[in-house]
Formats: sequence, C-alpha cells, structure tokens
Amino acid sequence: MLQLINSLKGDKGIWSFVALLGLFSFMPVFSASSNLAYMNHGTGNTLGYLLKHAIHILFGFFILYRIHKVPYHYFRSISRILLPFVWILLGYTLFFGVEQGSATRWIQVPFIGVSFQTSAFASIVLMMFVARYLSKTQTEPVTFSSSFIDLWIPVGITLMLILPSNLSTAALLFLMVLMLTFVGDYPKKYIGIIIGLGIGLLLSFILVAKVIEKTNPAHTPKIFQRVKTWENRLDNHFKGSQELSDDDYQIEKAKTAIATGGMYGLGPGKSVQKNFLPQSSSDFIFAIIVEEYGLIGGIGVLVLYLLLFFRFIIAAHKANSQFGKLLVVGLGFPIIFQALINMGVAVQLLPVTGQTLPLVSSGGSSIWMTCVAIGIIISVTKKEEEIAQEIEEKEKREIALQKLIDKQLEEDDSDDSNDNEVDDEENYSIKETIKNPMKAVKNK
Repeated sequence: MLQLINSLKGDKGIWSFVALLGLFSFMPVFSASSNLAYMNHGTGNTLGYLLKHAIHILFGFFILYRIHKVPYHYFRSISRILLPFVWILLGYTLFFGVEQGSATRWIQVPFIGVSFQTSAFASIVLMMFVARYLSKTQTEPVTFSSSFIDLWIPVGITLMLILPSNLSTAALLFLMVLMLTFVGDYPKKYIGIIIGLGIGLLLSFILVAKVIEKTNPAHTPKIFQRVKTWENRLDNHFKGSQELSDDDYQIEKAKTAIATGGMYGLGPGKSVQKNFLPQSSSDFIFAIIVEEYGLIGGIGVLVLYLLLFFRFIIAAHKANSQFGKLLVVGLGFPIIFQALINMGVAVQLLPVTGQTLPLVSSGGSSIWMTCVAIGIIISVTKKEEEIAQEIEEKEKREIALQKLIDKQLEEDDSDDSNDNEVDDEENYSIKETIKNPMKAVKNK
C-alpha cells in the first residue's frame, strides 16, 4: 500500500481531496439506494448497489492512476483526433441512444451492458481542444474569421449535438468555454460577438420548436421534444405551478430532507426522504447528505469541493506552459461548478438540471469522466513536480561541484605557500652571499 502511495505523482492535495470525496460517497450512496432496491418489486437489498458503486469508484481511480502517468502534452494532439469521433457518438446518442427519465443522453456499450453518457466524454475532449487552440494563439495573431473556423465551428457543432437532450450540460459547457477563452487572452470583443451569436441560435432553436409544436404537435421531431420540458422547469422555478410535476415533487422532498436534517442530521442511514426521492442516489444526493449528516455534513462536503478548487487554482498558477494552465482551468473548474449547481438545485436556488454531484453521486460514466479530467490535471502538476526535482538536483550538483572546486583551490593554495617558503629561503641565501662573500665561502 505504501509503495502504491509513493508511486502517486503530482499534487498531493488534489489526490487527498479526491480520495476523501470518493470514500465519503459510499455512505450516502449505500443509504440512498434503498428506494432503488425496492422498485419493481425488489427485495430491498442495497448491498448490490453498494458493490456496483464500489466497482465504479475503483475503476475510476484506476483510470485516474493510468491517465496521470501520461505526459499531458500528448493530449494536445489527442483532442484533435477524438473530436470527430465525439461528434459521431453524440449524433448516435441523439437519435439512437437509450432514453432514461425522458432524456436521451446515454448509449449502451455492447457486450458489457453498461450505459455511457456521451456528453460527459464530449466535455473533456472539447475543453482539451479549446485549450490547444488558445495555447497556439499565444505565438500567432488572432483574427475573428480564422478563430471562427478553427475554434467556434467545432465548439458549435459539439454544443448543438448536446443541446437537444441536455440543455444544462450544453449551457455549462458553453460558459466554461467562454471562461477559458477569457483566461487564454482571447480578444474580449470577439467573446462578446460569440455570446450574442450563441443566445441568438438558442432562441432560434426554441422558436422553431414552438412553431413545430403548434403546427404539428403529434409529429414533433425528437430533437425538439425537450423544449417543452425546459419551459415547464423554468415556469415552475420562477412562477410556481398549481399542478405538482415530477420535478416539483423531487424539489419538495429535497427541501423536506434538508429541513429535517437540521444542524447535526438524523445519522448515517437514517434518512426518511430517500424512500420518496426517485433520484436520491444521483441528482438529489446532497439533500440526503444534509438529512443524515446535518448542516455540518453539507458544509463539510462544500468545503472539500472548495479546497479542491483552491488546489486547481494553485496548479494552474504553477503550470510551466500555457497549454497546461488552460487544461487545469478547462477541466478542473467545471467539476466544481457542476458540484455547486447540484447543491443549488437541491436547495431550490436553481431549476432542476440533472447534474450529478461529482465523485459522490452514483453513476459510472459520471465518475469515470471526472476521474479522466482529474487524471489529466494531475499529469500537469506531475510535470511541474518533475521540473522542480530536476532544478533541485541541478542545484545540488552545482553545490557539490563548487565544494569540490573550493577544496581543490585550498589544496593548491597550501602547495603554493610551501613553495613560497622554499623560494624565500633561497632568496635570503643569495642576498647574504652578495653582502658578505667571504662569510658565505667559510660557511660552505
């Protein structure tokens, strides 16, 4: 075990906080999965869900370990290769994906029977692609026409393939791309133009969906069917509704769980609302955490994410290249913002979005993609650590060499002083001979 820990490279703070979140997740997931165990005439045995979550976590950490061994500059080229493949996956998911909870966001992996959320994978690849482009512009002039073709068209294609089935992920990803361009010194006036174009395209998409819904409601294309769900969620959040929808029901149960938890909570495994929340182990797991561990437990989880965020900032500041800096920002910050969004939904600060709590909620693809992102970030910090070690070893070699030189000089000075003493004696003898030649002859 110690050998494994010693083999971990990179930022130890990131390793620690990720491990703490992963270990803590077992308790709320094990407790919150009881309602899943009773569904469809189940036996109520939650051990299977715990083992499933353990496999997801262990495999996620295996992915993290393997990824952090890869030099991060390799991802510069990998992003360009993977982006067309991502578009194929997103297109397949949009039209042929598995529908869960009225949303088509997953594909079934053949032979192993595991569902995979392609938008999570697309987010990582897209952020790597944007970081690669922005790092290249540090040495090349940027024009809007060239960046529109090389950067914004690929970004737009990716977001348009995610948008119809997952508005929240598309919106979060768009905001993260804008943030990354801001950090990467992309011209601010161009960012303003892109924001205007993005809002215009979204409104056009919604307008087309509304027109189709009114003219031909029975045959609305699949890509427009989620617009009604978005509208209902926003209306329910800001205006309220007389009818209790599924989202309203979950929000009410989540608020009840949080209110019941109080300051210290009911205790591990003693949640009541987990039996009524359909998404208690995923989208609304934060409510179960507060119910069982109280306000203290909820704040503790929030603090862990903020500490992880702080380590990401330090890692970005220490990165020895612009690409490394942008990778940390582009892959690390969305993890923290996703966690804050999940918590905001649970306390009804935000509309229902379907975002999970990273590294804590159940779900294989969410955990695995988070581990991929963190593995790349640690790869960046590992490079910094290697450079620091090389500098330290170089300084040690220089100090050792300087000590050796000083020692040699001292020995040379000692030899010179002995030689000088002999020379002084010879000079004295010559002087005496000149002064008194007869005495010198007698002495001889």
